[in-house]
Amino acid sequence: MTQPTDHLFAPLKLRSLTLPNRIAVSPMCEYSSVDGFANDWHLVHLGSRAIGGAGLVLTEANSVSPEARITPGDLGIWKDEHIPELKRITTFLHQHGAYAGTQLAHAGRKASMSVPWKPARTVPASEGGWQPVAPSAIRFDEVYPLPTSLDRASMDKIIADFVAATHRALAAGFDLVEIHAAHGYLLHEFLSPLSNQRTDEYGGSFENRVRFPLEIIKAVRAAWPQHLPLFVRISATDWAPESLGPSWDLPQSVAFSKLLKQAEIDLVDVSTGGNHPAQQIPVGSGYQVHHSDSIRRQAEIPTAAVGMITEPAQADQIIRTGQADLILLARELLRNPYWPLHAAAVLHQSTTWPVQYVRSARGKTEPRQPVSTPGA
Repeated sequence: MTQPTDHLFAPLKLRSLTLPNRIAVSPMCEYSSVDGFANDWHLVHLGSRAIGGAGLVLTEANSVSPEARITPGDLGIWKDEHIPELKRITTFLHQHGAYAGTQLAHAGRKASMSVPWKPARTVPASEGGWQPVAPSAIRFDEVYPLPTSLDRASMDKIIADFVAATHRALAAGFDLVEIHAAHGYLLHEFLSPLSNQRTDEYGGSFENRVRFPLEIIKAVRAAWPQHLPLFVRISATDWAPESLGPSWDLPQSVAFSKLLKQAEIDLVDVSTGGNHPAQQIPVGSGYQVHHSDSIRRQAEIPTAAVGMITEPAQADQIIRTGQADLILLARELLRNPYWPLHAAAVLHQSTTWPVQYVRSARGKTEPRQPVSTPGA
C-alpha cells in the first residue's frame, strides 16, 4: 500500500516558509515579564524547545498595548524598546533550526488580573492595574473587573495597536504572526453572543459580530509581508450550556474560517472555550481535534490541532488522517522540552539533533542546521 506523504515529521510549506516538521510550541503565558519586556526566562523557555526539535516556536500571547495584558506580568510588543530582547530570542531559535512565531493579543474584559499562581483578583490602579475594555460592559466573572464598552475611536486605536505590533514583530525577526481570537479574549468576545450584546453594526447577527475581528485581521495581513504566513487562533465553541442562550459554536467557526481564508489567512489554530465560567468541556485525550478536522474539511483551510495531545502515535495519526496540518503542543512540551526528539525515535522517523547533542542520538542522525527568515 502507498503510504501517505504527510506525517508528523514531514515538512509543511506555508507561503515562503517551510517548517521542518509538524510540531509547534503552542503559545503559553509565562507571566514573567516586567513592563512587557522579555528576559532570560523567555530565552531559556523558548530556546529549549527549539533545541528539543520543534519546527516552530510560538511565544506566549504578546500584548499589543499595556491595557491588552491579562496580568502585569504579560509579555509585550507595544513599544520599540521591546524589540531587542525579542530579537535575541528569535536569533537563538533560528540558530537552532526552529522558525519563530509570536501571538498578537488583546485580553479585553479578562485584563488587569493577578498572575494565576496567586489568588484570582482584579489588580487595582493603585497596584498598577488598568481599566479593561470589551464589546459590551459585561464581566467575565465576579472576580473580574467590569469592562468599558468600546466606542469607535477606541476600536480604531486597537486596530492601530495591532498594526504597530505587527511591524515590531517583523523587526524582531519573527517569521510568522498568529492573531489571538480565542479563549474569551477581546476578539473572541466580539464573536460570541455571550459577551457581545451590542446593538450597533458590531453586534447581533453573525455578520456583525465577525466585523471587528476581521477588521483587525485584514489590517494585520496588510501590514505583514505577503511572503510570510499569518495564523489565527480561534475557540471553535464556547462549550456553553443551552440555558445561557445563543453562543459561539462550530458551525459559526466554520463560517468564520471561510472568511479567514478569503482574508488570506494561512492556517486556523483550533482551540475551544474560555469565554464563560459556566462552560462544560468534555476534557479527554485529543478532545478538540474533531473541531480542527471539521474546519479543515468544511472551510478548506489548513488547521492546527491542540489540546491533550501527548503521545507521538496520536499526533502522527492526526496528521496522517488529515485532521490537521500542524500539531501544537503545550503542557506536554512543558513536561518534556525534548518531546520531538523522542517522538522521532518512537515513530522511526529521521530528525536532526543539535550538534552538541548528536553523540546521544540513537542511530544515524544529521546535525541541526540554522534557518533564516525567507526574504530577510
